[in-house]
Amino acid sequence: MIEMFVTGIALDVRNNHPLVILNDASKKRALPIWIGHAEAQAIARALEGFKPERPLTHDLMINIIQGTGFKVHHIEINDLNENTYFSSIVLENVIGELVPVDSRPSDAIAVSLRVDCPVFISEKVFSDGTIPTEVEGEDDNDTEAFKDFVQNVKASDFKLTSTDE
Repeated sequence: MIEMFVTGIALDVRNNHPLVILNDASKKRALPIWIGHAEAQAIARALEGFKPERPLTHDLMINIIQGTGFKVHHIEINDLNENTYFSSIVLENVIGELVPVDSRPSDAIAVSLRVDCPVFISEKVFSDGTIPTEVEGEDDNDTEAFKDFVQNVKASDFKLTSTDE
């Protein structure tokens, strides 16, 4: 397993869908995962340290996990099949046993940010899903602008819109 770090949320301008960007420790490889707007907002809020007055969905999940004597140990993004990522939230019980719970990657990431636990990806996901963050020998202004955007994006940059118009 390879540890990854949540860099931020970006928007795919081709289809207006958000994606979460994970980077390896060297920041030479990135894993973009397309996610829903609500999940992007939940991740962005966690990245900004937003604390709601009442528990939101991911806060409720954590309250249930902790209230039953477990803690979130880490998350794993462990498979990629037909452009769909699969992941687990790995819980630890009071005697140290690890219990994986199937989860969407976006929900697992939102939980991990709230409890400050590590994010790991499998070797398969690393080789099949990650992309280089730099093109060797090229100094592209668009690449630099994208990196700057990802580093500075905030939850307030997104506006939740209805598709029922």
